[in-house]
Amino acid sequence: MGDWEMLSRLLDKVQSHSTVIGKVWLTVLFVFRILVLGIGIDKVWGDEQSDFVCNTRQPGCKAVCYDRAFPISHVRFWAFQIISVATPTLVYLGYVLHVIHIEKKVRERMKKHAVLDDPAALLLRKGYKVPKYSNSSGKISLRGRLLRIYVLHLVAKILLEVGYIVGQYFLYGLTLHTSYVCSQFPCPHLVDCFLSRPTEKSVFIWFMLVVACISLLLSLIELLYLCVKAVKENLGRRQDYTVTPVTPPITERKAFKNEDHVIQNWINLTNEVTGGTESGANEVTKSVSSEENHMREIQI
Repeated sequence: MGDWEMLSRLLDKVQSHSTVIGKVWLTVLFVFRILVLGIGIDKVWGDEQSDFVCNTRQPGCKAVCYDRAFPISHVRFWAFQIISVATPTLVYLGYVLHVIHIEKKVRERMKKHAVLDDPAALLLRKGYKVPKYSNSSGKISLRGRLLRIYVLHLVAKILLEVGYIVGQYFLYGLTLHTSYVCSQFPCPHLVDCFLSRPTEKSVFIWFMLVVACISLLLSLIELLYLCVKAVKENLGRRQDYTVTPVTPPITERKAFKNEDHVIQNWINLTNEVTGGTESGANEVTKSVSSEENHMREIQI
């Protein structure tokens, strides 16, 4: 069980950056997959190879028949499945931590320039991209690029889960039989090999299969929930948007944006000419204010 502690700690950090359904999925992963695999299944499959008995003494026949019956151990297969399904979540966690770190740096720089009152600091504060994915406490908001990354990690989990469920069915089927007939070389004839505790192992096979299907269903529900939420938000924004004298049309807003760029370039050019002195900066600020008032009067 100690081998899973590091993965469990990493996945536990995702709890605060997931939806409610995502938190339920992580709980199912912790309790019904990692915990069960670490505590119960290892002991059940401990005698898998030692108690695999064949009715022949031909050297090498038992090893060949066991390899034919179990291309990969169930325990190792489920371990690979858990690690693979958790990998997209770990990638998403890394991206979230990167976004939080970047936006934290931006907030610190904005606080430093907020102390200064000169026009140069004002222009620097306006040049920063305001953090939109996280707040000061580190809690994120799923929207924009972050929402798209979250959806992509859900799609990757769904594809991996489906792949492992189908792979388990084709490798082992749904149950274990009491005996396995083998005719591989170097067996001299058809050899009957007998498994230990096939019924108990079949119960665990069904349990892990059902848990995998539940995890797959939760991922599908979460993906559908996020898609419906995004569609509702887009429809709500379109319905709430109306063109009023206070809210100019899109073409006029683009014109204002271009004019703002022109004014900003003019300010930068003037600062270079005046040498960045305080008097020159004050004159630029007054000119910009008068120009903006003139533009507002024209718009009205």
